[in-house]
Amino acid sequence: MALFSTGPIDNGPILGVRQTQIVTVKAVNRDSLNPYTFVIQGYLLNGSRTMYVNETLNLASNQVLTRNYFADLDAFEFEFATLDDAEVEVGISVWGKRASGELVDPHRIVAREKYLGII
Repeated sequence: MALFSTGPIDNGPILGVRQTQIVTVKAVNRDSLNPYTFVIQGYLLNGSRTMYVNETLNLASNQVLTRNYFADLDAFEFEFATLDDAEVEVGISVWGKRASGELVDPHRIVAREKYLGII
């Protein structure tokens, strides 16, 4: 089992508005034969670490999955725990978005850039 994390993401208000209101998580299973199971956990960071997302997802072979989560918080973190040994075949990215759907560049974490750190 492997655990990946975005690390803490600061989303404090700028002129009274937080940059990110929605977090989009995209996962792709590049394995053409095997399914893949993983857990997404989201945490509110406000002096303590409080879980507010806890979802187990199954990806069929060659499937792409998109999930949107509330993120209008001062600080948050997402973790991804693999339940299978196929993690090398799975790509995960995290995208901060405004309520309008516009991407927030500082809150963009893409697996190929290796920002998701293994814990």
